[in-house]
Amino acid sequence: MRYLYGLKHLEQVRRGCLCSNVLFYHKLEEQPLEQLYSYQWQQAAFSKLTKMSGDLQNVDLIDGKLIKADDGSTIIDEGTVKNLYKFKSLCRTFLGSPSVQQRLKERAVASIGSIPKGCFSKPNEREPMILNTLTKVCNFLDVSAQQRKSVRFTVCPQVSQHRIWTETLEEILNGLKSEVELLNHGSFSKGARMSDQIISSCLKFLADTAISFDPEATSWMRITPAKKVYSSPSRTWGDILEMFIDLTKCLESEKSLLYHLSKIEVMKEGLYQIKDVLVDKDIGYKEARHQESLVQKKLSKTLGHSSQCLFTLLQYYLYGSVRDLEVEISGGVYKGTNKDAFCLCIGKVVTSDGEKAVWLGVKQLDRALGLFKFIWDSAGMKGTLELQGHLWYVGTENKTLTYRGNKFFVHGISF
Repeated sequence: MRYLYGLKHLEQVRRGCLCSNVLFYHKLEEQPLEQLYSYQWQQAAFSKLTKMSGDLQNVDLIDGKLIKADDGSTIIDEGTVKNLYKFKSLCRTFLGSPSVQQRLKERAVASIGSIPKGCFSKPNEREPMILNTLTKVCNFLDVSAQQRKSVRFTVCPQVSQHRIWTETLEEILNGLKSEVELLNHGSFSKGARMSDQIISSCLKFLADTAISFDPEATSWMRITPAKKVYSSPSRTWGDILEMFIDLTKCLESEKSLLYHLSKIEVMKEGLYQIKDVLVDKDIGYKEARHQESLVQKKLSKTLGHSSQCLFTLLQYYLYGSVRDLEVEISGGVYKGTNKDAFCLCIGKVVTSDGEKAVWLGVKQLDRALGLFKFIWDSAGMKGTLELQGHLWYVGTENKTLTYRGNKFFVHGISF
């Protein structure tokens, strides 16, 4: 029962803890510094951080998922999720203490320009953010209105390709199927059985959209399918849209517990735009290719910067994932040492400096950094952009790591 309870309350716990703790510690930061960061407060806060860090060894939250650091497996435990959000919120507040800020300044000086001066010094730079639209990414990078047009012009045709579109839907459906199985733990309710049937029908629909011609053959060599005496009516993307609507109805009572169901809702936006486009392998190669190009054309034309559907396609295009990106410490874009140089810094709190725990955090930050760089380049922003990740843990040792050409600074939090 505890296993089921954990899954059923995981999303409420995540949202509740995130909101309550952010509000609580944000109010703390609004207090005068002499009250917030008094010796007594820092002593008590660090003592709590030390205890919580010990209790939370080997686990972390990666874009909302509770992960075991030693093997990367996903686990379900609402109590651990709640404690992790509390731990990370208190850490963010503690990072604003004069002692931590002083050590960060000293390390910036010692790095000879590698770490921007003043990074993470403002309270808003230590707040978390969730990246789920191009609007949020462009706002963070201060992309102009004209440059945003360039971003959309560059991104949309790439991420709306028929293959990316169908594979993204398959990834979401398979993820939802796994969640429903976990939720029911082998004992399927009527709604769960119905949803399982709908998911299977959706996956079959998507499998049937693949053109069964040899892509290496020239067009004149491809044989047009023989006409059937009794042909069924041609299907459209509107058919899978109806199945998505039925799917959300089946799982309505559990929608807050199923992450991928929220993505089903998000992808409806794109399906509404292409609901009249044909999906039929028996219409011939050229016509099928034309219908695929219509999917790309309509999605490119209609999905904008605020579209979570477009962002999900971009995530799959870049990383093969459909999850939104959670940045625990938002940081910012800082002036570099040279005239046209900038440095983008974001951060994360980890529960230990163990190798696997640190690299799990590094890879999470790297995905967010890669997204920012992709949009920076797509916008044609002037100047060079250096990417940095910063990780904090309760301890004393500092480290510098390099991953995929970017620097990651590991900072110990001590008192």
